[in-house]
Amino acid sequence: MKHLGFFDSIEKIVLKDDLLVFLWVNNDWLIDFSYTDIVKTSGHSCWTVAGAYLIAQKWLKALFWDELPNRGQIKVEIKKEPTDDNAWVIWCVLSNITWATTNYGFWWIPTWEFNRRNTLFYTVNIESDVRFTDLITWKSIEVNYRPWRIVNPMKILKSAIWPDATEFDKKTFPVKFQNMVKTIFENSDKVIDVKEV
Repeated sequence: MKHLGFFDSIEKIVLKDDLLVFLWVNNDWLIDFSYTDIVKTSGHSCWTVAGAYLIAQKWLKALFWDELPNRGQIKVEIKKEPTDDNAWVIWCVLSNITWATTNYGFWWIPTWEFNRRNTLFYTVNIESDVRFTDLITWKSIEVNYRPWRIVNPMKILKSAIWPDATEFDKKTFPVKFQNMVKTIFENSDKVIDVKEV
């Protein structure tokens, strides 16, 4: 898929996944996700997709430092309902990366060794947007995403769809929109808050 050049400058997210070796997909246990991969599965690039990617990226570094987490051994708790704002977009991205699912995920190995069900939860009573828990060490990290500290997503969006939008506004909107996404990635430390709990 052709994509914008700045996508390639975004650091990949790397995890371990035992199932890869069990089913002989590879022999090094590793799986990586680029922002382009997430854009493909999401079908678009926006401030929410970028934020979800950064949430996963920052959580991984905060909780594991130089180690790699075990994909499928991560509990993800989200404060909002799936239908609140864009919470479902965040859920899709985080589920894809962590393999955490509600009651429908992978589970068919008879020993349940690779069960991924009941590791993703909505409407959890937490102060942050998302809480991640390593199911091996039971350490937790909470993450907040605040893009409006540096950008105004709705203002840019409305510039193309509001009744007073000019032809110039509509024509230049895609560039302005993706430049906003690029700005979010360039200022990731300003839009993401991480707290160990």
